[in-house]
Amino acid sequence: MMNIPCPFCGPRNEAEFAFGGPVKPRRPDPNATSDDEWADYLTQVPNPLGPVEERWWHVKGCGTWLSIWRDTRTHDIVEGPGNAD
Repeated sequence: MMNIPCPFCGPRNEAEFAFGGPVKPRRPDPNATSDDEWADYLTQVPNPLGPVEERWWHVKGCGTWLSIWRDTRTHDIVEGPGNAD
């Protein structure tokens, strides 16, 4: 089990949270991108190996949405993309 650091409740078991998915890049302007780029943004979900920024909802706690960086290789929570070497 992972312990997720809630800014209000402290480290809590992952069972108290609902996974909100990876943080997506900013939505591009559909009028300024090609059809292929727009279709890729709408349909392709990145699945990188290594640090990923994710959204989690503390549903069984304070109700806060938070972002964490999790290394997909180890499930360790890391500070950011450059700190999981």
